[in-house]
Amino acid sequence: MASEEEGESRALQNPADVRIQLERILTSPEFLAPERGRRFLQYIVEETLEGRSERLKAYTIAQAVFGRDTSFDAQNDPVVRIEAGRIRRALERYYLVSGSCDPIRITIPKGRYSPHFSDFEGSPNGDEAANLRDSANQRRNAERAISWRNLLLPIGLPALFGTIAVLALIRPLETYLSPPKPPPPPATATSQNRPKVIVEPFAALGGAAEGSDFAKGLVDQLIAKLMKAERFVVLAPGRFDTATTGMQYSLQGSALTEGTVLHLHVRLISGADGTVIWANQYDRDLRGQAMLDVEEEIATQIAMEIANNRKLNGTGSEP
Repeated sequence: MASEEEGESRALQNPADVRIQLERILTSPEFLAPERGRRFLQYIVEETLEGRSERLKAYTIAQAVFGRDTSFDAQNDPVVRIEAGRIRRALERYYLVSGSCDPIRITIPKGRYSPHFSDFEGSPNGDEAANLRDSANQRRNAERAISWRNLLLPIGLPALFGTIAVLALIRPLETYLSPPKPPPPPATATSQNRPKVIVEPFAALGGAAEGSDFAKGLVDQLIAKLMKAERFVVLAPGRFDTATTGMQYSLQGSALTEGTVLHLHVRLISGADGTVIWANQYDRDLRGQAMLDVEEEIATQIAMEIANNRKLNGTGSEP
């Protein structure tokens, strides 16, 4: 606990370093967040660095970031809470995929909107950690050699040869008396041979701003939902590589809003020959519904249908 508080204290004493880390995150292609989510992260970080973290409530964030008016009610409009959860997951993924060696970690603790800053100066780097592991292994091997030597010296060579002869007689008997061992279970599929799904940016038709925001938010939700499935690997947009082992698929779609009605077309395309493996259409009436709730509901349905699709593994037709 003390080291975490010291790391946060050092980070707060260097706001310039925190801002550099924030810029590093926002410009990274591995930070999967829409524009409104990036505004949210930048706002809460700046407010904290300026000493105004106590003002980071759902009401003030909704007005400053999401354009809500003074009638905003966090109980009826959970936009801030949902966006905080999305950015919290995006930060966790960023530090897991490409930010593990960054000098400062920015996180959003659950139950609050003010971010937490900590640095890694107190932890050993990769080379130091490897050296520590090698030294520990060498000590264990040396202790094991000494214990065997202390055991064999009092016994003497005659006793050692006698033991070897007895073992040589017992070993063939075990092959006849012992039941046959079952074959080892097949190895689980690795990321090298599992099918790979690339979630491409969805097209927003009609030029409406709501359609564009919905398309971006839906892609983020799809990536988060599909990453929970173990049947395949989810790749970032634009990472299609025909030289990579295993089958690859591209998830594409388009969204069109006509008044309060949303029309969404989604298809899964094989990277080998361009065959459409799966396709579906989703129509929703947006009246009385929050856009974020619609995004999550449709993303969950799409992820479930793709995960249950047998054609994704080439095992036959769909059930």
